[in-house]
Amino acid sequence: MTKDNTSNEKIIYILDTNILLHEPFAFLSFQEHDVVVPMTVLEELDSIKDRRKDVSRDARVAIRALEDTLTDATPEEVLAGVKLPQNDELHPSGCLSIFNDYTLEQTAGTLSFNENDNRIINTAIHIQKEKSPIKVVLVTKDINMRLKAKGAGLAHVEDYRTDQLIDDIRFLTKGYYKFDGDFWQKIKDCESETHGRETTHFVDREILPLSYINEYLLDDTEHFAGKVTGWDDDKISIQDLSRERLMSKTAWGIHPKNIYQGMAMDALLDPTIDLVILTGPAGCGKTLLALASALEQVVERGLYEKVIVTRSTPEIAESIGFLPGTEEEKMAPWLAAITDSLEVLHKQDESMSGSLDYIMEKANIQFKSVNFMRGRSIQNAIVLLDECQNLTAAQLKTIITRCGEGTKLVCSGNLAQIDSNYLTAVTSGLTYIVERFKNFEGSTTINLNGVVRSRLASFAEENL
Repeated sequence: MTKDNTSNEKIIYILDTNILLHEPFAFLSFQEHDVVVPMTVLEELDSIKDRRKDVSRDARVAIRALEDTLTDATPEEVLAGVKLPQNDELHPSGCLSIFNDYTLEQTAGTLSFNENDNRIINTAIHIQKEKSPIKVVLVTKDINMRLKAKGAGLAHVEDYRTDQLIDDIRFLTKGYYKFDGDFWQKIKDCESETHGRETTHFVDREILPLSYINEYLLDDTEHFAGKVTGWDDDKISIQDLSRERLMSKTAWGIHPKNIYQGMAMDALLDPTIDLVILTGPAGCGKTLLALASALEQVVERGLYEKVIVTRSTPEIAESIGFLPGTEEEKMAPWLAAITDSLEVLHKQDESMSGSLDYIMEKANIQFKSVNFMRGRSIQNAIVLLDECQNLTAAQLKTIITRCGEGTKLVCSGNLAQIDSNYLTAVTSGLTYIVERFKNFEGSTTINLNGVVRSRLASFAEENL
């Protein structure tokens, strides 16, 4: 299901529970079409709302949103359908109704009523028969449920993709564009301005018509490197960086091992960039570069007051409460990647453990759970958000909007390592923010192409 479904044909959409957990206000996104919520979905939301999990909040928000919509309706109107709020006069809205699937009886050909998924599928099949020839669509993020529904005879089953901006992960913005051959051989007309060490070139817009702000530019000569800083109808402005300058970047004793790390370090160390998004395979250096740059800017340059490290995995919401100690101690098992990187940065020190304790205090490094980030306002800090691929767009919005004045956010993740049952590479929040922020002048995306961890890791990434 996508927002641009503008067919004149009336459609009935039946929502699974995971849709309302993914986006509590999802039932408002179906334009002029009707939405049906089976009673089993309400029961599942009710059972989830009191669990001590992150999804419990989404369940409560969904229940309140449904109640606000149906609050003045009579029982008969709720079953028949209540008009949904209208966005504007040109686009009429459909109706929202609750279907009591407990009135259905087991008949030949229907699935067993022992499972909630089966009850929802049976509801969709029943409405398909009752409302024929109107198109009836079951919307669920559960792949197995979509297969079961098809097998049970439901004609139309869809995923919910109103927050999906691309259809194929191959089209995801990489943060850089690579020209074939020599860049300067393609330039017919160029004006240049130099201010101090910074040189800006103004070339014809035709050379890169689909460019976006802060996009890095490379060519095959291994000499030219630049960054898009603006454009108008005729010209595009490119800051000349040169590969030598990018490869000579340094942060906390770390130097880039390839040009992709060079571009990442340029963005990480740039105080005018508020959001840096790092994507790439395991072993490409995302966490190490982010941490080294954070220490450099907090301890050496004094640009920020502290480093906040946070991440989200499915287990955090379920298991963090069972671990002993403070919030930092509870988070330690999941933030081992950060402590591993700290050890790498200080392995040459005479007393590594002493150095780590000193740096943890000097840089004021704080480990926080994503669950406790809601409602905070973070000032003058570098926030390292790891494993972003497991977050939804709504969860990432919650975190990004916490960032106040003087705060830099570094989001990193590997879209090949998604642990969530309901997210794919194209529906991940990481993919969403890469596309949403590519035209924001205060953000940069870099895809760290290439594994530098070891030849073993590199071979595994390419061949397994």
